[in-house]
Amino acid sequence: MGDSYSRKQAAINRLRHRLRKKRESLADHFDFKMYILFHFKDKKKTSALFEVAEVFPVMTNNYEENILRGVREEAYSYESTKELLDKDVVQLHATRWQSMRKDVLGCTSDMDFMLWPRNDIDKIECLLFSRWKGDNGTFKPLQTVFEFAHHEYEKQLLHVAVRNQKSALIINNALQSMFLFVDKHVIQTNSTKLIIFKLCSLCLYLPQHTHTSLPSASNTFTSFAHI
Repeated sequence: MGDSYSRKQAAINRLRHRLRKKRESLADHFDFKMYILFHFKDKKKTSALFEVAEVFPVMTNNYEENILRGVREEAYSYESTKELLDKDVVQLHATRWQSMRKDVLGCTSDMDFMLWPRNDIDKIECLLFSRWKGDNGTFKPLQTVFEFAHHEYEKQLLHVAVRNQKSALIINNALQSMFLFVDKHVIQTNSTKLIIFKLCSLCLYLPQHTHTSLPSASNTFTSFAHI
């Protein structure tokens, strides 16, 4: 019995160390660069491009306690936890941006982009790049698609419009890879009440297995001269 207990505890300790190591390697050892594009329905209109001033990565593993509990209770073996471990994600938070328009370069501000009511936006897209910390080389693009179509977020905004909550409302795309934090502003006039939703920050969910495989720097997005 003692040997069996020792083996189980050793397996749990190895698992805990692996989870801790994975969090550190992904959250602490990479620099990220993010761009946000607002694509318009009018294809003749140039997309609005913004560079995020600073990306805040947070490694999460919401499954750790469940995994460890399952191993302790012999619900499944240590070897069978690989699928759960693969669900680790890095949260990439963006709260400040700057426009890439030549006439306003260098002006960084809190996000305050009106999303609704308006009908000219086709979709929101995020471009993500990374490199090892301490590496002064080129940021390399991650071939992960982060898109949020207007019909998706407009439907959700209509749903949250009836809530009393006015700040930090969260909506997400169908893939749950992009989360928008929006604020609701109510403008009351003598005859009507207007509700406006503005983007205040966003968060991308990046699966850890995606980040450990960087594509070639020859990707189209590396044509940005300032990256």
